[in-house]
Order: sequence, then C-alpha cells, then structure tokens
Amino acid sequence: MSNLPPETASTAEFVWDDRYLLGHPGIDDTHREFVDCVHALLTVPDADLPQALNAFAAHAAAHFSQEDSWMADGFPAADCHMDEHAKVLASVREVQEELAAGNVELCRELARALIDWFPAHADYLDSALATWLVKRSHGGKPLILRRQRLAA
Repeated sequence: MSNLPPETASTAEFVWDDRYLLGHPGIDDTHREFVDCVHALLTVPDADLPQALNAFAAHAAAHFSQEDSWMADGFPAADCHMDEHAKVLASVREVQEELAAGNVELCRELARALIDWFPAHADYLDSALATWLVKRSHGGKPLILRRQRLAA
C-alpha cells in the first residue's frame, strides 16, 4: 500500500517530454533534471520527502543561479524572469520548514504547483532566454529536434 496522499497516488507522474525542449543544451539538460526532481517529490515515500525536497532545493538554486547569471549580461526580460525564480525558491524554503514540522501534504502540493508552473515558464521565459543565448553565440535561432509521436 502506498503512503502517498490519495490525489497524488492517482496523478503521481511528471516525466520528461520533448515538448519541453528549447534548443539550448544547457537549459534542456537542466530542465530534464528539474522534471526528475519534481517527479521524485510526487513519488517518493513520505519518509524520503526531506531528502527529495533538499535535492530539489539544491537543483533549483543551481538551475536558477545559472539562468540568472546568463541574464545578467543584458537579457531584456531579466527582471521578470529572475523574480519568478526568487518566488519559487522562497516557496521551497517555506515548504522545507513546514515539512520539518511534519506537513507532508504541503510538499506534495508544491510538486503539483511546480508541474502547473513549469510549462508556461519554460515556453515563455526560458524559451526567450534560449533564443537570446543562441542568437548571441551562433547568430541564429535554436534548432529543436523532437521525437515524432506515433499514433497508437
């Protein structure tokens, strides 16, 4: 029997999908790790949540710091983008405190909120950053190769 909350047990999946590809290898690789970390927050047993949340917090801090450093070199939408990063990190710190006090469900809610937040953040803010970085380094747009889905 699972010790996941009932609503999490039925939706405990967040897996990488090529629709998240942005054409910048550094961003794409980091986004794969992000998905894996959030998936762990949904699926690990309650006893392993502190370790999974700490791993996510470390990942998010490094992930956002890297993007923030790229944006510091003149990226037009840097303020909005960095603000979103800061808000996510603040939420993670709050959830770490709550989890230490035994609030497991809030940690699962954070994971679900991240699943809702990530696609739009990646599609708009990270996509613009990827395009800007590739244009600066290669003079063109990112090349994105996605696997074709076969009809079932």
